[in-house]
Amino acid sequence: MSNSRGYDYIIVGAGSAGCVVANRLSADKTARVLLIEAGPGDRDWHIQMPASLAWSLQNKKYNWAYKTEPEPYLDGRIVDHPRGRVLGGSSSINGMMYVRGHRRDFDRWAQSGCRGWSYDDVLPYFRKAENNSGGGDDYHGDSGPLNVTKGEIVNPLCRAWIESAVRQGYPHNPDINGAEQEGVGRIDRTTHRGRRWSTANAYLHPVRHRPNLEIMTRALTTAIRFEGDRAVAVEVTVDGHSQRIAAAREIILCGGAFNSPQLLLLSGVGPAAHLREIGIPVVADRPGVGQNLHDHVDVFVKHRCTQPVSLYQKLSLMGRAKIGLRWFLFHDGDGATNHYETGGFVRSDSDVEHPDLEFMFLPMATAVEANQSFDSAPFDGFQTHTDLLRPTSRGWLKLADVNPRTPPRLLFNYLQTPEDRSRLRKAIRIMRDIHAQSPLAPFRGEEILPGENVRTDAEIDAYIRRSCDTGYHPVSTCKMGPDSDPTAVVDPSCRVHGIRGLRVVDASIMPTIVSGNTNAATIMIAEKAADMIRGVANAAEAAA
Repeated sequence: MSNSRGYDYIIVGAGSAGCVVANRLSADKTARVLLIEAGPGDRDWHIQMPASLAWSLQNKKYNWAYKTEPEPYLDGRIVDHPRGRVLGGSSSINGMMYVRGHRRDFDRWAQSGCRGWSYDDVLPYFRKAENNSGGGDDYHGDSGPLNVTKGEIVNPLCRAWIESAVRQGYPHNPDINGAEQEGVGRIDRTTHRGRRWSTANAYLHPVRHRPNLEIMTRALTTAIRFEGDRAVAVEVTVDGHSQRIAAAREIILCGGAFNSPQLLLLSGVGPAAHLREIGIPVVADRPGVGQNLHDHVDVFVKHRCTQPVSLYQKLSLMGRAKIGLRWFLFHDGDGATNHYETGGFVRSDSDVEHPDLEFMFLPMATAVEANQSFDSAPFDGFQTHTDLLRPTSRGWLKLADVNPRTPPRLLFNYLQTPEDRSRLRKAIRIMRDIHAQSPLAPFRGEEILPGENVRTDAEIDAYIRRSCDTGYHPVSTCKMGPDSDPTAVVDPSCRVHGIRGLRVVDASIMPTIVSGNTNAATIMIAEKAADMIRGVANAAEAAA
């Protein structure tokens, strides 16, 4: 069935990038914009309450709930990969940490052939997006749609952790998104007046009634249709019925690192050999589609707490009820935070150019060894998480079959390289050194994990293999790069090489992962791409 309504732009995916692009493109009243989302709306209170993030990550109503193939370097473990299937995408189910990455990340993008993506080029877009609770300056915006709140230090464990890290020799940094990333301190988060501030709340809901913007939810995009080398329409299934919807100007994929390459492959854009193997006619042989997949790897050290000050004391049935009631009435208290309020960035070794480890401190202990346990352990405790920021291991995404509803096959090859294993081993030892400092001494009980008996390199490696997990930051499956790079999928304007009228705008285009949580950088990418699509002066030039 064909759709007679006409659109200039069709955006596939109303997630961290799609909501931004829909807002910015529909600001042009002459442009007709369609935003398509496979999942439902985002008004569930569990999504909006920051402390309820564990529920959102586990609820399959709002979550694609992907799984990897057995990971060969993790003893064959299968790793769960939550991804948002809801307005706001993963920004509606994530941990709300606002971390941009390091200056050198973006300068390396530019040096790899992605002209216009250096730190000086992208900083104006970070500022354009942001409304920082601490006000604006050379590094922060104060009038953007994205509200960013500085983490509080209420729990005494958080203050003791920062003091211990400083005692260990790491500088205190009052602004890890400012002039310098290195150091420890409070972590910014995307919340506002006690509510999660997803891109749906920031960018989409304020403009959803624009007459030139249409939003389709519970609508699965199954294919892109082409005329010659031009993308002209999408196939969408709603309530079991298929529609063909045409785009006069462009189709913009904003599905993220899994869904965007999956849709390209289903539509015949990708490695020709894989497409023929699956039985899909080749529209464009782009070997890089689905390749270069990588992610931050997360490990942790967990202790009992000798004083009743951790979050465990507040998580009884009655305690949860009190937290929820206060949040419903006032949108404050323990329900209004993600509880990852302190952390920092350090180098695993003196020869590392800039921080390659991110610390996140949690003033409670989770229930079991697996990293993705979201329940509290039945005792007072605390734990520090570390993400390996620039992993060298690489994996892939492939189709399992031609059915758009079949999840793609995923293999990250976590810990494939000796370098990744070595740096995570050092991360465990650094976390232990911080926990051993005197400010944490009044609270420090038994080390639960890895456990005091885990000391040698081999023992630490075995612990990491069985307990490490995703940092929830998959990237780079539609890598950005110049046409001279045969593995590049999109050019520095986010246009798919060899195809007209088709762009990819999301975390999948990152040439390499940023040194920090990926949501802020994804929003920046969308802001910059929207200017490119509209052909307006970019923010860097406007700020000059």
